[in-house]
Amino acid sequence: MNQRVPTFVETLMETFNSLIKSFMGFIYNFIGALAILVIGWVVAKIVAAITKKMLQQVGADRVGEKLNQIDPIKSMRLEIKVSTVVSKILYYFILIFILRPAADTLGVPAISDMVKLLVEFIPKMISAGIMLFVGIWLADTLRNFVVSLCKSFNIAAGKLIGTAVFFFLLIIFVIQAVAQVGINTSLLESSFNLFIGGIILAFAIGYGFASKEILLNIISSFYTKNKYKEGQIIEIDGVKGEIISMDNTSITLQTEESRTIFPLQVLQSKKIVIFD
Repeated sequence: MNQRVPTFVETLMETFNSLIKSFMGFIYNFIGALAILVIGWVVAKIVAAITKKMLQQVGADRVGEKLNQIDPIKSMRLEIKVSTVVSKILYYFILIFILRPAADTLGVPAISDMVKLLVEFIPKMISAGIMLFVGIWLADTLRNFVVSLCKSFNIAAGKLIGTAVFFFLLIIFVIQAVAQVGINTSLLESSFNLFIGGIILAFAIGYGFASKEILLNIISSFYTKNKYKEGQIIEIDGVKGEIISMDNTSITLQTEESRTIFPLQVLQSKKIVIFD
């Protein structure tokens, strides 16, 4: 028995009917996805508004006012309100969370995969942002502590040291925030370690040259503290006088006309005459 071969018109009609069914199916799916998005948008609006009002009532914006006083944030003219930031984050988080079932309802695998990656990425961005803001606050707190500590010890470079501490901690938190997003930070960490090592080496060399004379005086005190004492009459480099004080770095002679202070290293390098 011979099988009947479909005619061209029948094939064309079957193809057209198939396209119509696919298009109608897409329309139904699109309407369903749109309905999910609308419902999610309404829910996100309501939840964000309630959250913002609750945070304002409990005084959460006072934390933002403290953050606004941090110098880097003040210089960027940013105004942080915790209630607004948290409510916005929650609003967009709900919308993104709703995107996934909406994309699945649409029935397009490429869109579903893209939305899935986005949904997985956004929480990492939020946690990185929170980590960065906490890091800025902590770095500023430690900077103020270091500045206050330096002032109490009368260290003139306290502000410079505090700023260095701030940026040191800030870079660490930035690297950690970038790693939280999922970006490989090995190169950043290596570069940062080399940079810090170079600064420490330069500081050590510079400080070593700057404090060479002080170190020589301190070393000289170990060799001379038992040879000289207060009340002795000595002559140093043509200056004769009575030793009235002697510490780890200098010796003071009282002459008839004035007081003369010598660094202790002269006791090793100059001719000393002791009078009995």
